[in-house]
Amino acid sequence: MDRAVSPTHVLFEPLDFIARLAALVPRPRTHLIRFHGLFAPNARHRRLVVPSPTTAPVSDDAAEPEPVRTRAQMSWAQRLRRVFDIDVSRCSRGAAQLRALAVITDARVIAAILAHLENRAARAPPPVRH
Repeated sequence: MDRAVSPTHVLFEPLDFIARLAALVPRPRTHLIRFHGLFAPNARHRRLVVPSPTTAPVSDDAAEPEPVRTRAQMSWAQRLRRVFDIDVSRCSRGAAQLRALAVITDARVIAAILAHLENRAARAPPPVRH
């Protein structure tokens, strides 16, 4: 895989990029967590180590059932770390913790920001080498 890494971006060949994205997609109709040993679904002694599901008492005044909470999806920062081995929560110049202030998804705004950064980079003097 031929990739160039800089503090602000990563370049991939198109097929390498598609392969990395495809690695995130699980196979259809497969469980994402597999249990072995005593935690396996058909283990003989599983009932001894796994608590049985409890049923909540039904009250007459409850008009709406409580919504079922599901596990949150991976954030974009977690996906970047998992697929491209890029940790955007850490500063590239030090060990400082970073936090996302905004996520921009509008293509026009992204294009304007990138154009501004390219113009600024073109006007900047070359770095001084010692």
